Amino acid sequence: MKLNYKKAVLEDIEILTETRITVLRAANQLSDDVEMSDVKEQSYLYYQKALSEDSHVAYLVFDGNEFVGTGGISFFQVMPTFHNPTGKKAYIMNMYTKPEYRRKGIAYKTLDLLVAEAKQRGIDAVSLEATDMGKPLYKKYGFVKMNDEMELQ
Repeated sequence: MKLNYKKAVLEDIEILTETRITVLRAANQLSDDVEMSDVKEQSYLYYQKALSEDSHVAYLVFDGNEFVGTGGISFFQVMPTFHNPTGKKAYIMNMYTKPEYRRKGIAYKTLDLLVAEAKQRGIDAVSLEATDMGKPLYKKYGFVKMNDEMELQ
């Protein structure tokens, strides 16, 4: 196993878009026959804009030429608060490792690269949404469950 962690660039938009669909299918337990063309198109447009504006960073992980994993982080700003005077925040998403490559530290290293990107930008407020499978990794890394956040359904 010869792993290469590559920071994605605009030329990687096709693989980023494909892996986004793979991640969504896995996270939502969707079969390959579920229609995802709208999500795919919107993901392509998102990556095109966000990578150009540097508001999203993604890492692609390869074993030789084979894609084996990914992770991304989006940067945004909210109003300043007492605990976050800059209002700068980051949201980790699209974490995925192919099943046969899991439990080898790939997701942990990808997470580490993404958190480092946030720290380089002076961002300490990093959050994510975790699947049951991902929770042990994020807990091990130091993420804690949030109690006060709510979502309108």
